[in-house]
Formats: sequence, structure tokens, C-alpha cells
Amino acid sequence: MLRYALTRGALLIAGLLVSSVLIFLTLRVFPGDVAQLIAGTQASPEQVETIRQSLGLGRPLPEQYATWIGGILHGDLGTSQLSGASVGAELLEKSRVTIPLGLMALAIALLIAIPFGIVSALLRGRAGGTAMNVAAQTVAAVPVVWAGMMLVVLFAHTLGWLPAQGFPRTGWSTPGKAFEALLLPALTIGIVEGAMLMRFVRSATLQAAGQDFVRTAAAKGLTRRRALIRHGIPAVGLSIVTVLGLQVAGIVVGSVVIEQLFTLPGIGRMLVADVGTRDLVKVQSELLVLTGFVLVIGFVVDLVHHTIDPRQREAD
Repeated sequence: MLRYALTRGALLIAGLLVSSVLIFLTLRVFPGDVAQLIAGTQASPEQVETIRQSLGLGRPLPEQYATWIGGILHGDLGTSQLSGASVGAELLEKSRVTIPLGLMALAIALLIAIPFGIVSALLRGRAGGTAMNVAAQTVAAVPVVWAGMMLVVLFAHTLGWLPAQGFPRTGWSTPGKAFEALLLPALTIGIVEGAMLMRFVRSATLQAAGQDFVRTAAAKGLTRRRALIRHGIPAVGLSIVTVLGLQVAGIVVGSVVIEQLFTLPGIGRMLVADVGTRDLVKVQSELLVLTGFVLVIGFVVDLVHHTIDPRQREAD
């Protein structure tokens, strides 16, 4: 186990390093100049160049990269080139919206995917199972923006149950209002991601039904359905753990879009705004934090899967 953890940890560090290089270089070929934005349209080329030098944009790229990574290794994500504010402090503030939104969306996705995926597999060949499978495929194909708009029309404009946009200025000091503000965006992401995961749960359940231990349990007197529920469902849990990393990545991507749609002051909305203003230091740090979060989740999922799967432990 220790050797496996060290190997996966080394791959995690390598992945973060490669990601940081790709993010840094990609943003350097991105069109636009933050110095020009700061100077304004009436500024002379000399004034723009002076601002570029003050921001450190005229230094060699390896030196800029080393400064950025060196700061991160010391816990400093840099400062905004436009406002001078601490990137780390802003990310921490925005995470109070994005992290609860992601957790709520993940919980909704699992609550949809696990029971409905198992039931649709148990009802395979019947009208109910077919209907559930078709519904999952249809919802999974729906763009998250369109799904959000439909939920806004239904729950906000038609029924008036939930707010359509915004987040309370008081934040989580008024938890009821904060929860209401995030519920509709979380439902939007959770329903779409849940439909995708439900199809996987259904396939994993059907695959478990064909395993020898399920057939053996059925041969000993259990019905095939009871044998699957008692002995096959735990194996499905291993498969669900395997795809949770991809599920979290989908939720992170979905939150960037949904925060724009619902005007939530989260990391995704901040990232889109910073890309528009070409605030390179903020954008590269934000992208690296999001990438690192996804990679760390994948690392944790690998360790959990390795711990609970006896076949993995025997391989060591």
C-alpha cells in the first residue's frame, strides 16, 4: 500500500508540474495585453511598455515561470495585475460559494444515479427499466446551460419556489438564503451529471449480475435478483468509486458555466472575468488550483479504490 501511495503521489506531483507549464505557456500566447488595458486606449507605446516592465511582463519566460512557481511553493498564489489584490485571498472567498455548490451537486448526482441505476438494471427488459434508461440517455445529452434555463423557468418563474439568480451579500451568515441560492444551480449540475453516472451504475450492475459469485449465490437458493442485491451491489460500489474522479471533473467544469448563468460569485465566474481582462497571474493560479483539485480528487479515489478492492491489495 505504501509503495502504491508513493507511486501515485509522484504521478500527482508530475501531473501538477506538467499542468503548470502548459497553463503558463498557453496563457502567454493568448491574445490581449493587460498592460494596454491598464494604460487605456489613449496611452502611448512608451507608457504601455513602462507598465509592462513594472508588471514584470518583459522578463524572460523561464524567469516569470520560476517566480510564479516559487511563490506557490511558499503558499503565495500571486497578486492581481489589475487590482493588486491577493489571488489566494480572493480564491478563498470565492470558494465559499463554489465548494458548497460542488458538494451539493455531487450529492444530488449520487442520489439520482445509484438508486435509479440499480433499479433500471434490475428491471432490464421491462417497460420501467427501458423508460428509465431512455430518460437517463436523454437528460445526459442535454447541455447544462439549457437544463439550467429550463429549471429557472419551472422553479423560479412559474412556481416561484427558488431564486433565479444571485447570492446573498450576507453569505453563509444567513444559511437558509445561501442554501436556497445554491439549490437550483446544484440541481442543474446534479441532474445532468447524475444521468451520466446512472448509465454507468446500470452497466456496472448488469456486469455484476454476470459474475460467478452472483450465479453461485443464485444456485444456493437465492433468486437472481436477491443474489444480485446481496452480493453484486457491493461490487458496484467499487466501480462507482472508480469514476468519481471523472464525475468531480465534470462538476468543476459545469460550475464554471452555471456560476455565469446564475450570477454566483464563485471561482468559475471570477475565472471567466479574469480571462476577459487578461489578468494572467490570476488566471494561471486559478486554473492551476482547479486542475490540482481534480488531480488530488483522482489521487484520493485511487487510494480508496486500492484500499477497499481485495484484488488490488493482492496484486501488491
